[in-house]
Amino acid sequence: MPLVTSKELFKKAYEGGYAIGAFNVNNMEIIQGIVEAAKEENSPLILQVSAGARKYARPIYLKKLVEAAVEDTGLPVVLHLDHGESFEICKACIDDGFTSVMIDGSKLPFEENIALTKKVVDYAHEHGVVVEAELGRIGGVEDNISVSEREATFTDPDQALEFVERTGVDSLAIAIGTSHGAYKFKGEPYLDFKRLEEIMKRLPGFPLVLHGASTVLPEFVEACNKYGGSIHSAKGVPEEMLRKAASLGICKINIDTDLRLAMTAMIRKYLAENPSEFDPRKYLGAAREAIKEMVKHKIRNVLGSSNKL
Repeated sequence: MPLVTSKELFKKAYEGGYAIGAFNVNNMEIIQGIVEAAKEENSPLILQVSAGARKYARPIYLKKLVEAAVEDTGLPVVLHLDHGESFEICKACIDDGFTSVMIDGSKLPFEENIALTKKVVDYAHEHGVVVEAELGRIGGVEDNISVSEREATFTDPDQALEFVERTGVDSLAIAIGTSHGAYKFKGEPYLDFKRLEEIMKRLPGFPLVLHGASTVLPEFVEACNKYGGSIHSAKGVPEEMLRKAASLGICKINIDTDLRLAMTAMIRKYLAENPSEFDPRKYLGAAREAIKEMVKHKIRNVLGSSNKL
């Protein structure tokens, strides 16, 4: 099966009240853990590549690894550019065979965001590629994305309608309280579900996206700290909130930090318990298995996308 776009996947997700997981990939073990989980759960899947991942692993390696995963599993996989910051980056990924790109003009004034997004949409649609954009700013720090609390702004429902109509974008990432990274909330977790419902009223049936949606699972934070790490006061989005968001029209939920924590926790644990071991296959194998089990849990209990193929 070739790589697919998210168009039909999102339509089914919206109608079915579930979300599709968009998992960030950086190397072979992460990709293998994710796709093995999706295969066992019979779930649709989005694998996404950030600017940092493109720089670290180089685009050709990541694309070939994803193609190998598709060939190995037969899953319908979307290959997505996460947080493309320019038309040139989006064009390069479209030309390279990505089936979905995100143009992130959220830091720009509203009219400039529209103009940039429309330019990407026009080029992408000519090549059969779908486009995600962002309106409102997601706070926090992850990869090369850094937005302070003061700068982060929630998405205006009326602007969301105008933005979608004028750009022709295929999906929209909205800001309702999530943030990038492992430190999402200082106080009690909060998502503005009323704002989400208002956006949905204006855009019925339109796929919405939630960035910064890792839960920062306590067991992985605890394992990191137990085996020499220093990750304190980390707090993510409670899983029940994510499940509610999926039932309210969020069709794509981005997950990156939880993958990083799972991998790092298991590598730290394995090396601490096996101090004489130096074979990377051993500790990376343990990390791959941890990612697989965590992704299976997300698919089954948070996203609700098990057996949706």
